[in-house]
Amino acid sequence: MPPTVPGSRFVGSALDLRRAPLDTMERARRDHGDVVRFVVGPRRAGRELYVVFHPEGVRRVLATEADRYRKDNRFYEEIRWALGDGLLNSQDDRWLRQRRFIQPLFTRRRIAGYAASMAEEAADLVAAWRPAATAGHPVDAHAEMSRLTLRVVGRLLFGADVARAIPVVRSSFPLLGRHARSRAFATVRLPREWPTPANRRAMRARQAIRAVCDELIARRRAAPDAARGDDLLGLLVGARDGEEALDDAEIRDQILIFMLAGHDTTAVALTFSLHLLGRHPETLRRLQGEVDDVLGDRTPTADDVARLPYAEMVIKEAMRLYPPAPGTGRRTAEGDVVCGLTIPPGSDVALSAWVTHRHPDFWPEPERFDPERFAAGREADRHRHAYFPFGAGPRACIGQYFSMLEATIALATIVRAYDVSSPDARIPVTPGITLHPDAPVLCTLTARR
Repeated sequence: MPPTVPGSRFVGSALDLRRAPLDTMERARRDHGDVVRFVVGPRRAGRELYVVFHPEGVRRVLATEADRYRKDNRFYEEIRWALGDGLLNSQDDRWLRQRRFIQPLFTRRRIAGYAASMAEEAADLVAAWRPAATAGHPVDAHAEMSRLTLRVVGRLLFGADVARAIPVVRSSFPLLGRHARSRAFATVRLPREWPTPANRRAMRARQAIRAVCDELIARRRAAPDAARGDDLLGLLVGARDGEEALDDAEIRDQILIFMLAGHDTTAVALTFSLHLLGRHPETLRRLQGEVDDVLGDRTPTADDVARLPYAEMVIKEAMRLYPPAPGTGRRTAEGDVVCGLTIPPGSDVALSAWVTHRHPDFWPEPERFDPERFAAGREADRHRHAYFPFGAGPRACIGQYFSMLEATIALATIVRAYDVSSPDARIPVTPGITLHPDAPVLCTLTARR
């Protein structure tokens, strides 16, 4: 059996996992090893959580033995309630059906066609920053990157209807994320129907975001085929697999997951890319040199991304240190043996990208920002599952090319226009559904041209 992380007699590790989950996970690996057992609740009556930190364990859970592990734990239950049963959460035949419909919408060729919109939104952001740069006023990188990525994914999902959806998404998603995490780690979960302030806020947010999606889906359903548009909503409404089509609830669930995965995660990657560049001027200069040589004054295209390898290295290293999805979980009905330790049947199993990405056996000086870790030769020599910002195995994120394309185009556009400096050495963060900074991520901009 894996070693048990000591906790309180009455609540086990529940308070530690709720108040400081990332620090608690790091300390558990350092003090107890690569597979640990937490008790959440009273010692004899609490539920057990097994956490795997070693890349070989990650490989087993997500890839080679993925069929043993299901998305049946508390966290996915809460996400399903908040955002529906889309591709991220669904399982078995439902997941296979959704994948058949959605995979053709995420080919590299189709996503490359979105590059012009990504570049246009990034250029608009650069222009909007000019007054702040001229006055020497810092910007909040997380707020700005969230605004940018929400504009991009909203435009590609909803087309001309983007203005209707964005305000509701912006207000609802953070609240639903905090609520899901709070309930997932609660020692006692109150029924959702109880009219507590937290439950009422979450219900209002859920109803608001669903109402917008349902309204836009109904509008597209009523439109002639030729007028449905080539945004993702129009494509989902028109998608067919033989005689089958997605129903309205399935389309809504996919939209909500795409909004989460398509804007929140990429915003986090860009936020911390800028923050880290602002703390490492030599890295910024090297990146600017690459961008200037490749792009000059041209608008970046999808083809340019392959010619910007250092930009990709910077983004990957930012996602190593600040993984947008800092943890994921499963439940194993039949149990397993991971890294030589037995996990009993019916156990909740979690993986922590935050900790694995800092594992000193695979990442020398793990806290140091070093994009060279992702040079081609060094990547090939490292355990494949020491780094998994987009998951791994059959359930790896379908949108990872979309995210990297958007992040690279945006970062190249920004650093071509501005020097960036960051006054804060360390940003406090909290994991919800995704990682979020607990304070503004301030960056000061200086126009280069």
